[in-house]
Parts: sequence; C-alpha cells; structure tokens
Amino acid sequence: METENTTQIPEFLILGFSDDPKLQPVLFGLFLSIYMVTVLGNLLIILAVSSDSHLHNPMYFFLSNLSFIDICFISATIPKMLVNMWSQRKDISYIECLTQVYFFNTFVGMDDVLLTLMAYDRFVAICNPLKYTVIMNPRVCAIVVLMFWIILFWVSLIHVLLINELNFSKGTEIPHFFCELAQVLKASNSDTYINNVFMYVLTFIFGVIPMTGILMSYSQIVSSLLRMSSTLSKYKAFSTCGSHICVVCLFYGSAIGVYFSTSVVHSTQRRMVASLMYTVISPMLNPFIYSLRNTDVKLALGELLIRIANCPLQINEIRTKFILRNIR
Repeated sequence: METENTTQIPEFLILGFSDDPKLQPVLFGLFLSIYMVTVLGNLLIILAVSSDSHLHNPMYFFLSNLSFIDICFISATIPKMLVNMWSQRKDISYIECLTQVYFFNTFVGMDDVLLTLMAYDRFVAICNPLKYTVIMNPRVCAIVVLMFWIILFWVSLIHVLLINELNFSKGTEIPHFFCELAQVLKASNSDTYINNVFMYVLTFIFGVIPMTGILMSYSQIVSSLLRMSSTLSKYKAFSTCGSHICVVCLFYGSAIGVYFSTSVVHSTQRRMVASLMYTVISPMLNPFIYSLRNTDVKLALGELLIRIANCPLQINEIRTKFILRNIR
C-alpha cells in the first residue's frame, strides 16, 4: 500500500455517526443543542461559584475547574463535527486532527485528576474534619491543579510528537466522530508499538490510579459513616458526596465501556456511543447533577439568576437618574 509522510497528508476522513444526508440536519440540531446547553450550564456553575463568597472553598474550587474543563472538553470535538455536518463533509486537516488529540487528551486527563481531588476533598472533610483547613489549603489546592495542568500539557505534546513520526495512507479514514488517539494509531501504516505503550502507561497513570484513589477515598468515607451513631449525621455527611458519586459513575462507567468492551459485533458503533457518553453527555449532565443535588449550588444559582434578571432594571434606574441629573 502506498504511504506518505504525515507532513504531506492534507486531511483525514472522520466517518461520524451516519452517511445519510437526510439525517445530518437532525444530528446537527441535536448536537448543537447539547453543545449550547453544556456551555451555558457549566458557565452558570462557574459564575455562581465565583459570585458567592460562601462557595469560596476547595470543594467548589474543584467544581468550578471541572465545569471549565467540561466546556473545553466538549469544545475540542463538537464544533468540528457540527461544521462537517453542516457542510455535508467528513474531512479534517492533519493539523486539526493533531490539535484534537492534544486538547482531548489534556482535558480528559484533567477530568480524571479533578474527580480524584474532589473525592479526596470529601474524604478529608468527613474523616478528618478538624484538619480540613490545614490539609485542603486553598493555595495548595490551586498549586496542585496548576501542576497537573502543566504535566498534562507536556504529556499530550509527547503524544502529538510521537504521532507526527507515523505514516498514513491517502484518504485515511477514522471510524469515529473525532480524532481519538487510539483510532488515529490504528489508522497508521507504521509500527505504533511505542505509541501504544506510552498510551497504555498514561492510561494507567491518569485513569486506573485516579479511579483507585476514588474507590479508596469512598471506602474510607463509608467506613467512617458506619461508625457514626446518628442517622442524621450520616445522611448529611453522605449527601455532600452524592453529586460527585453520580458524576464519577457516569464518567468512568462510559470510559470503561470504551476501553474494556469485549463485544466484537458492531464494536465500532458501540465504541462511538460509549465515547459519546463521556465526551458529550457527561459534560452536559454535570451542571444539572450538581445543581439539583447540592443545596448550596442551587441557592447560588438562584441568586445569580435573580441578579441577572434584575440587571436591566438596575441599568434603567441608573440611566433615569443620569438623565434627571442632567435636566436639573
């Protein structure tokens, strides 16, 4: 098979969900709606946390970062898919594909890290409440998050540099709705042994280890709750974990479905559906999960929406006072 160096390849072909031209407008409308709801919902969470001084603590600092990452997460894949659906095309340039790989891996890694940090935050709050302010120091939390951002930026760059050494045939087809790393490697004609080893090692470091940390944190939380004598205390303590548990189950459940599915028949379609769950559906549902199950977030969102609704009235009052002052 004739091959070319990657630097000479003009584009890849993203096969997407369907080839039916009549179905493209329906899918476009659906995914555009999901994208807008996701961005708006997560943006409201960020604004609510930043505007309410009662939420300026590590738990909600991690939550606002998670919302920011969810916006970036879905923005790394959906806009290009919408453009292709609107134009009835499947092409994506080589640079765009590598950019998707770079940012997608960065954001999915940060999602894992933040979910783990949020689980550890709940562990400290429930199991070591007297030491919470010392262990979960806001400055330390910010430094830890920044450190992981830097690490993942460099790790994702290594992925891209390794892909850049591979060869691909003309019109390379990727059976997915975005340039997923594993699918890009499968489409290559070169030996991808080093790429795969690096990918599996990082999947273990940023996937398996964080999930293990989350399970260990909650095992300690459950053990601590069982030792509490008051049923009300148990309920209050565990209620602070409910939203996080739902998000973790949704994210890791779908991710496990992608990488550990043993199904052979329609495996590509199932992989895309599972990927859709944690790349699109999970970021969209996270704001609803946290706002519906968390009283503090609901109150902050309510106050924010009231403030936004009253803003035009306040602006009109200021304009009226300004006009009356000039008339006098």
